[in-house]
Amino acid sequence: MSTHDKGYQIALEEGKKGLAEGGIPVGACIVGSDGKILGRGRNTEIQNGSRIVHGETAAFDSDHSVPQSAYQGATLYTTMSCCPMCTGAAIWFGVKRVVVGDRVNYRGPQETLEQAGIEVIVLDTEECIDLTKQLIEKSPEKWYGLIGDK
Repeated sequence: MSTHDKGYQIALEEGKKGLAEGGIPVGACIVGSDGKILGRGRNTEIQNGSRIVHGETAAFDSDHSVPQSAYQGATLYTTMSCCPMCTGAAIWFGVKRVVVGDRVNYRGPQETLEQAGIEVIVLDTEECIDLTKQLIEKSPEKWYGLIGDK
């Protein structure tokens, strides 16, 4: 798993779109075991006023023609460590692997994923770390509103 993977590139693109829209820069992409893109999405909590539309949940919900069984063995790419809700979604849908672009700015419950038998690969890329830092610097109220007060 690397930054050259199509799933990583799509997740990064989605995260950049989210930031450009004035939202939380978390993007995600789900790639099936056959290499097919099963879903993609970005956090639109701020844009749409919904607390549950995170990058990962948006990716799972992006293509209703994909049967739930297709996610078994898939890889979920996300620009930032999964929150508890998105961790639950990854477990529920049966993904095999989660690839994380940034675990520096937010450390989600990675152990929960691993205890469920999901492989977690942390890339901690400068691109993803910088996306979150841009949000924190430009709009700290959005960041701390998302993850709680300082």
